[in-house]
Amino acid sequence: MNEREVGELRRRFKSEKTSITHILGCFINDRREIVAQFDQSLGLMAEDEQNRLLALLRRALSGTIGKNLVDLPFETAEVAGGEAHRRLMALRSSKLQDPAQLEQFYQTVAQSMDMQTGYLLLIAHDAYDVPWHGKDGAAPEDASEEVFSYLICSICPVKQTKPALSYDVRENEVHDRVLDWLVAAPAFGFLFPAFDGRRANIYGSLLYSRSAENNHPELIEALFHSQAPMPPAAQKDCFRSLLGSSLGEDCRMELVQAVQEHFGDLIDQHKQAREKDPLVVGGRDIERVLSHCGVPEEKVEAFRQQFGQTFGQDCQLPPRNLLETKKFELHTPDVTIQVNPERPELVQTRSIDGVRYLLIRAEDGVELNGVPVAL
Repeated sequence: MNEREVGELRRRFKSEKTSITHILGCFINDRREIVAQFDQSLGLMAEDEQNRLLALLRRALSGTIGKNLVDLPFETAEVAGGEAHRRLMALRSSKLQDPAQLEQFYQTVAQSMDMQTGYLLLIAHDAYDVPWHGKDGAAPEDASEEVFSYLICSICPVKQTKPALSYDVRENEVHDRVLDWLVAAPAFGFLFPAFDGRRANIYGSLLYSRSAENNHPELIEALFHSQAPMPPAAQKDCFRSLLGSSLGEDCRMELVQAVQEHFGDLIDQHKQAREKDPLVVGGRDIERVLSHCGVPEEKVEAFRQQFGQTFGQDCQLPPRNLLETKKFELHTPDVTIQVNPERPELVQTRSIDGVRYLLIRAEDGVELNGVPVAL
């Protein structure tokens, strides 16, 4: 899914725009026990409460695509006869009105989610009458292409407030505050099916994870029978490691700068062109940069093999997940140097009397611990 498709759905989660009438869910404690289940009618709630509850579902469509929001494709075999996909389709077709299917879904989450605290599971069904968009982007209210029937789910940690004093304005008195349970922003969520090309794509789902480091792989395996996507931080660590191990002595500072600049140029061009689809690069894109920088063919081949083994031969990844493009930082065991990414020429490498050095061109304005010093 791209940003426009995600944004189109996000705009629906307000009381005056949504067609969601009920939000269902359960409370699961830190011992993975389902304590209570509920079916909340939005029509019986005050407007402020409706919008706060809808906002928790909307947060499952927030964050950066490729980082917090990740497409999860289903294998063809799973769609054809897999238990996980069949369960999601049954929940969708019943509009969450099948108690047995709901109970099975709740139990699957309860036994798989490792939250280390109690949490609230919220799930809703919506039917979006997708408006027709003309070539000029206009969307007549009475024109529609199809109805997008989907499930939206948010899993929100719940924490007990700490004992404290509160001031009662009406009584003009100070009292102990009543202990309460507060619902936090979602830690995980999903949309099923995906909204690709402004149509339902039952071969995909959109996952949300608040933490870029932990996307809850155990829950993804249980709910979707699919391997969790590699988190962005792990992608970056793996890419940096394989770049160094595959190129060896050819992994020079100038080469890494070239790859970094290439990624930065792609990001800038993509932003200026206002492309709908997220920006991704594959192994072959990087191979061309390596060859252009004079890396021997056998080293390029070594990179190709390691990239395929790590990510998959046809894998496409956001360049931001592979290398920093807005930072130029050098590390040695004893020294860390940060340089303006627009001025990489200030740092050079030299070998003097057989000793390797990093040379930094110093002009005016040199400070040591905030103290101006003369060189």
